[in-house]
Amino acid sequence: MAKLSLQPNPTFKAKVGIPVAGDEAAEVEFTFKHRAWADLLVWIEASKDKTDVEVVQDLAVGWELDDAFTPENIARLCDNYAGANAAIYAKYLRELRGVRTKN
Repeated sequence: MAKLSLQPNPTFKAKVGIPVAGDEAAEVEFTFKHRAWADLLVWIEASKDKTDVEVVQDLAVGWELDDAFTPENIARLCDNYAGANAAIYAKYLRELRGVRTKN
């Protein structure tokens, strides 16, 4: 069981199922930024006018892919895998809210 600290780690890791057309989702581990609830609500509102690349950069600091975590590569991921941005965003919100799904 995880030990609770009132000051959470500034980052956390979670695997995101990136949808792949005609195949199973590919699991990619992201390192996400932790946000307190009030900060998360402000961030969600501010993110409404941002691009997919800006949103992913705002919520993550890295991934387990061989390609560097750069704006250009984030754009390639979102362009080549149309559901990637939604999957990343949804996983981030689920993790912050503590919602876990069974595999």
